[in-house]
Amino acid sequence: MLFMPTQISLYQEMSALSSLMVEAARANDWERLINLERSIAALRNSLLHDDDIDDHSGNELKLKSQLIQRILADDAEVRRHTEPWMEQLRKFLGSNAKRRAVEQAYGPDS
Repeated sequence: MLFMPTQISLYQEMSALSSLMVEAARANDWERLINLERSIAALRNSLLHDDDIDDHSGNELKLKSQLIQRILADDAEVRRHTEPWMEQLRKFLGSNAKRRAVEQAYGPDS
């Protein structure tokens, strides 16, 4: 018989991975962060295709809510670390695009 993870177990795994994402973001370990995000995306896709229509007890719903809140808090913390880096990257790419446009218009010695 094939084991199908429950929604709660998927949320628990996502929460564990989101905590690891916070650690990776704090350490500026972008490759690890990307790999963890891919793992969470796969779990999220599993949840989207899950036929389990919230048939949970009150305790399970409370746990699910707590897990989602923890995942969202971790996401906010990851963004706090990644957004400054992303802004620097946007500026860098933007300045390179402007330089290329000037070179195309006036030549590389402009």
